[in-house]
Amino acid sequence: MNRHFPSASFPCVALALALAASACQSIGPGTVPRDRFEYSGSISDSWKRQLLLNIVKLRYLDPPIFVDIGQIVAGYSLESGVTAGGQLSSIDAIQGNSVALGGSAKYTDRPTITYVPLTGNKFIKGLMTPLPPESLFFMIQSGWPADGILFAGLASMNGLKNQETSINGVNPPDPEFMRVLELLRRIQLSGGVGLRVQVDAQKRQTNILTIRKQDVGDETRADTAELRKLLRLDPEASEFRLSFGSTQADDKEVAVVTRSLMHLLATMAALVEVPPDDLANHRATPGFESAQAGEKPVRMIEIHSSEEKADDAFVSIHYRDHWYWIDDRDLKSKRVFAFMLMLFTLADTGEKEGLPLITIPAQ
Repeated sequence: MNRHFPSASFPCVALALALAASACQSIGPGTVPRDRFEYSGSISDSWKRQLLLNIVKLRYLDPPIFVDIGQIVAGYSLESGVTAGGQLSSIDAIQGNSVALGGSAKYTDRPTITYVPLTGNKFIKGLMTPLPPESLFFMIQSGWPADGILFAGLASMNGLKNQETSINGVNPPDPEFMRVLELLRRIQLSGGVGLRVQVDAQKRQTNILTIRKQDVGDETRADTAELRKLLRLDPEASEFRLSFGSTQADDKEVAVVTRSLMHLLATMAALVEVPPDDLANHRATPGFESAQAGEKPVRMIEIHSSEEKADDAFVSIHYRDHWYWIDDRDLKSKRVFAFMLMLFTLADTGEKEGLPLITIPAQ
């Protein structure tokens, strides 16, 4: 760009150089709020889609695969430059004076993202190992609804069986088990149930489930009495050992069989709505719709399917030429799905494999 300017315009050169110097400030600090928000949202959305996809795949006996994000490194560079030149003929020959200005800028965004497939013996063991009973009850103590947590995470409590799913379909729960969950939720809302850890002289840990009898209202006292009766617990005791097992050792123990992550994934897969043709042609396993007349299975989560993408979906994925999604207005299903995501952090999947070394060149 070459244009002629009066001699008084030469201060513009100094101004341009000052602007170029100011552009050399670090761009890193300004990217932190934006990057943390956007990467956090992207990771959350990808985990939701990955989990939903694996649930749907299990309905078709397609093995689930999980891939974690091991590392994110965002690299930015900004290069700018200004060139200036001029020719001064004489003081009187103003028209012979000339100034040449030029500029350049280069912006580079080069993120490095490392993906780690969750495989190996430690991860498989984490998927197959039942959840620690205290993890579920600590979640209840922190405010999560007892009926939803235990219906999703337990297979049985003191011999009372929860709803079960298999390749043949769904077996409804014992009515007494559902009543226990209802009572525990009501007692939880009254503040009458809790969990504490007790360590003896040999440093052995015991989990104690407490069910208050004192300082509670008449309605809560009646609920706790019915709960003790259903679970065959000592009517006078207020503290009970929490253990893993199908049967209780005595009337001062609450024995539970917890589900593994894989078991819970399969349970949720049986509740997926699949196209009727896939069931008729035996592409998908029987599920919730296979319940016999007179049975009353309980739906833990609703996962819909259609040929068109849903407009108001909390999470959706495309699989086998169909869309599968959870309705954004279905609070119960969203709560169960969020609980499932949290269980991946509660499960003992072992230490992660060493991440590859990443070298980021200086910009």
